[in-house]
Amino acid sequence: QVQLVESGGGLVQAGGSLRLSCAASGSTFSSYAMGWFRQAPGKEREFVAAITWFRSITDYADSVKGRFTISRSNAKNTVSLQMNSLIPEDTAVYYCAASRNGSSRQPGEYNYWGQGTQVTVSS
Repeated sequence: QVQLVESGGGLVQAGGSLRLSCAASGSTFSSYAMGWFRQAPGKEREFVAAITWFRSITDYADSVKGRFTISRSNAKNTVSLQMNSLIPEDTAVYYCAASRNGSSRQPGEYNYWGQGTQVTVSS
């Protein structure tokens, strides 16, 4: 069992930056792939970024590539998402998720989810 708690969301102007953090507790964090997803009102939850447990190999959605950076600290049981050059289309609730099945872009492959943190980008 893994418990995930996100933090760092907020309101920012377009072009600004935010750093989201996800703190994990419970089972062995280092053996899970970690992902960030987001969901805007009226839309499906979509993949943002993921990082493997071994070698921290990363994957990004095309819409955020070059602007967002995912990282993890197995020593601190945390995963972060640095978001730069934010645009209004990035506005959503952002969720942290953990997967026993390896890194994936599919929400269904993730076993545990946080409660989400709101990110709002004003134009």
